[in-house]
Amino acid sequence: MWTGFNEGRFIMKAQDYHNTEFSSWESLTKRMEAYSKSKTSKSIWQVINSFVPYLAAWVFIIYSLSISYWLTAFLIILAAGFLVRMFIIFHDCGHGSFFQSKKANTIVGMTLGILAFTPYYKWHRQHMEHHATVGNLDKRGNGDVWVMTREEYLACSRWERLKYRVYRNPVAIFGVGSLYVFLIQNRFARKDMPRKDKLNVYFTNLVLLILFVGMGFLVGFTTFLIIQLSILYVAAMSGLWLFYLQHQYSDVSWFRTKDWDFRKVAIHGSSYIKFPKILQWFSGNIGFHHIHHLNPRIPNYNLEKCFKENKIFQEVPPVTFLGSLKSLRLKLWDEKLKRMVSFGHNS
Repeated sequence: MWTGFNEGRFIMKAQDYHNTEFSSWESLTKRMEAYSKSKTSKSIWQVINSFVPYLAAWVFIIYSLSISYWLTAFLIILAAGFLVRMFIIFHDCGHGSFFQSKKANTIVGMTLGILAFTPYYKWHRQHMEHHATVGNLDKRGNGDVWVMTREEYLACSRWERLKYRVYRNPVAIFGVGSLYVFLIQNRFARKDMPRKDKLNVYFTNLVLLILFVGMGFLVGFTTFLIIQLSILYVAAMSGLWLFYLQHQYSDVSWFRTKDWDFRKVAIHGSSYIKFPKILQWFSGNIGFHHIHHLNPRIPNYNLEKCFKENKIFQEVPPVTFLGSLKSLRLKLWDEKLKRMVSFGHNS
């Protein structure tokens, strides 16, 4: 159960659901608790059907180099898909939702985090800040995509506008930013970080160095570097694309602190991405992001069940593939219109 928030009526699109079974937040949160119970057998099976195929893909990639580069490219994309899926498990472990055991969550989460070039404690501390501040215009910059209001953008200098335009360019976000985050940003510890987080960053870097040296001697340093960077690059771009769509889309809402509520943001500020089944599987059901923000203790394999059994979540307009492409045009939050707009939009 969540703590630190006041319970209130569930409000969606300015409509009060007085006549439904979800007329109160108490009713909804209580109902959602049933989905937050992880099942060890399901969790273990999910680790197996993600980790083992990833290793198998690695082996096949090495052999495919002497057969066909087209086959190699396909296997790299496949391996990247499994890496994205393992990152979702890593994500769930940090929320304490994947296993009932804290120790099991930590061990599995740290292991998969190393494979994703991501230090466990550092990333999850930032991610908790994201959950506590997402959609809050007064607390931007904590584990989210940089968003300026239209008023801020028009008032800032040409240099600041240029920086923001470069940052919001898809090539910068997904092409350059993906490798920067996972290869560079994740390698460093900030001075203000807790000692445990710093040590975890150093430990992650050390294990990655050992893996690089070991795999280098086994398959060749150049071969390993090319394969690993290719897999990581595809996975990182896909992962950042998912993260972008979770809170950057046409129907999204942002709020000032006085109006901010994590439940309201979950419905109005977190997307429901409607994926084809195969992409839903590889993305670990993270498309049901509105449900995840309402209760991050629900393991990814229970999100779809929660969605299907609670009509209120189905009423959130889905973000489709075409809609996701259109969202790339949205750069600024217009506080007067209460929606995201493009740079060229005139109020």
